[in-house]
Amino acid sequence: MNARRAVGAALKGRDDAALAAARTRVNEAKIALGERGPVWWSDSTPDQSRRMARNTSYADWYEALGRTA
Repeated sequence: MNARRAVGAALKGRDDAALAAARTRVNEAKIALGERGPVWWSDSTPDQSRRMARNTSYADWYEALGRTA
């Protein structure tokens, strides 16, 4: 969060050099947390991201939500 706050401060201060440094720190933190970079898990399941739930193996679960919600 310190890096994210630094991005905000750099934007407010219109400091391009500080902004670039802060964004680099944010990127490094995201990579360290596993949010960016190469996939670090291997569970052998198909990737269903970027698909509508009704078009995946979650279709039954998704349909049931509409009846109870």
